[in-house]
Amino acid sequence: MTSETYRNPVLDADWSDPDVVRVGDDYYLTASSFGRAPGLPLLHSRDLVNWTLVGHALERLEPAAEFDRPRHDCGVWAPSLRYHDERFWIFWGDPDQGIFQVNAPQIRGPWTRPHLLKAGKGLIDPCPLWDEESGEAYLVHAWAKSRSGIKNRLTGHRMRPDGTGLLDEGKVIVDGDRIPGWFTLEGPKLYRHDGWFWILAPAGGVETGWQGAFRSRGFFGPYEERIVLEQKDTDVNGPHQGGWVRTPSGEDWFLHFQQRGAYGRVVHLQPMSWGPDDWPVLGDDGAPVTEHRRPALPPQPPAAPATDDDFPGGRYGRQWQWTANPGDGWATQHSGDGLRLTCVRSADAHDLRKLPHVLTQRLPGTPCAVEVELRLDADEPGARAGLAVLGDAFGWIGLQRGSDGTVHLVHRFAEAVAERERDAAHPRIAPEGRARLRIEIGAGARCRFSADVGDGEGLRPSGPVFTATPWRWVGALLGLFALAPAGQGHAGTAAFTRFRISAS
Repeated sequence: MTSETYRNPVLDADWSDPDVVRVGDDYYLTASSFGRAPGLPLLHSRDLVNWTLVGHALERLEPAAEFDRPRHDCGVWAPSLRYHDERFWIFWGDPDQGIFQVNAPQIRGPWTRPHLLKAGKGLIDPCPLWDEESGEAYLVHAWAKSRSGIKNRLTGHRMRPDGTGLLDEGKVIVDGDRIPGWFTLEGPKLYRHDGWFWILAPAGGVETGWQGAFRSRGFFGPYEERIVLEQKDTDVNGPHQGGWVRTPSGEDWFLHFQQRGAYGRVVHLQPMSWGPDDWPVLGDDGAPVTEHRRPALPPQPPAAPATDDDFPGGRYGRQWQWTANPGDGWATQHSGDGLRLTCVRSADAHDLRKLPHVLTQRLPGTPCAVEVELRLDADEPGARAGLAVLGDAFGWIGLQRGSDGTVHLVHRFAEAVAERERDAAHPRIAPEGRARLRIEIGAGARCRFSADVGDGEGLRPSGPVFTATPWRWVGALLGLFALAPAGQGHAGTAAFTRFRISAS
């Protein structure tokens, strides 16, 4: 790679189902956040290659009672980000509730409370269009078979221009069952270009699918279709689902994801052009590019969403999300550095997957080492805190207060089918109640755990290699937590300092 080129992926972590919009010289991207809070991450770039996380559009998931516990694969699915009438708009589908939207005058907010635009089961992947030529507004969405019994089709509506309601009952405008070889048509993004209505939509499933393009002179069809991006002889499986953006000079680019198992859905940038027959051409003649000339935009310094955190004043950075809507008092602000988590009492202390008070960030897509320093300030027997790799299987290393008052280094794990965790290594004394915890994450998301408990022996490996696993739709997560068994009264706290992720 040279200073004139970039390499994919441009976002090497689980920024699932990306959509992008340009406003002036700035580019903004959002992604699925499923059941984590805050939701709807907001990323910013000036060159489409270097991105930073600038906030979230959804402070809490609603209705709050539905998300006071982890629902890892539910919640916010495949949002669309648009700019209209001097406001930013995000539409998304909750497969169990319906289609929502929020809007704001600035990307950093304030964002409105979620408005339910269309109630129903299995309504996913909505995208609005305000047609400047006619003044009409439209909405297209897909279907989740798991909730509705319907899939492989796109439904279109006329929409109120203020985005508060729909003006008709809807009509199937693309039926994937009528296209030979197409299945799991979803994720539509709706555009107006050169006198055509365009729908860019993937099909074929997240691991093996392709990107389709559809066009029609009228919004309700009929639509022609074409495959415009597929794996071909590259190693980029299932390249699809994303958004098209045009630069001020007229260059076209397409951002999409690639499903990479435990790493989730990493984001690629593809050049986009228009063929002699006026159909879009993505990548290198329809195949994903690994390295390519950068967009013709002003040079920018290297940047990526933050990962490291010193937790100044006890506050955690934007990169962190809870596994459900946060509760009062889980994290305490104070005058120094370091994250102070309350040892929340729970009947599910044996299974991190069921806990809402795990503070998470995305697993990096490249080999790395994760470190954090931990002090357990809890006298309650069974109180514990640690650093976790969390998916439908999980592993963690940390400290636990024993019934005799001593603090032990413990390392535990649970397979996907296990209902409770078990030891991955023999506990050992942590004489000062402190530890430096480390997870080395290598190829294939294989994780090696180690710890330094201050006994003069330095970092010592712990237990066997653990291979991280995703949830159904979500990549594996790194997590910090503090908890205690069910009971009464305050169970103490745990302090985390110097969270670092370094290349390895």
